Amino acid sequence: MQLEYFRMIDRVVSVDAGAITAEAVVPEASPVFEGHFPGHPLVPGVLLLETMAQAAGYLLLARLGFARMAFLIGSKELKLRRFVRPGERLSVTARLVHEGSGYSVADAAITSADQRICEVREMKFSLQDFPAPELAGTMRAQAARIGLGT
Repeated sequence: MQLEYFRMIDRVVSVDAGAITAEAVVPEASPVFEGHFPGHPLVPGVLLLETMAQAAGYLLLARLGFARMAFLIGSKELKLRRFVRPGERLSVTARLVHEGSGYSVADAAITSADQRICEVREMKFSLQDFPAPELAGTMRAQAARIGLGT
């Protein structure tokens, strides 16, 4: 996980047409922890939401054959159950709930050592053409880096 670059997913463990499981390892040190919180470093909850959104986004990219980009546009319910500290190994899962009319909906969760950390219901994504060829290339490269076939 590289928090300052928003590279939240380190490795895809499994993926099929309707679900993805990925792994993310929280770094021991990051500039994010210098401000959140000095002497008591914690991963910000919004970055946990971003981690789940990225897992769901990679699922959607794979489903779409990397022909379109999935942009997060909202979520219905987020529950943060416990703090996440540096060095933790996270398991991130996302499941497709609905797809159609240029939108997709997914549910996602993060666990560590079989303990539920957080979950989000009804993350909504707008499915759009890539706005720039550089973005499409970067997404394909990132997918290859984490083991998601393009």
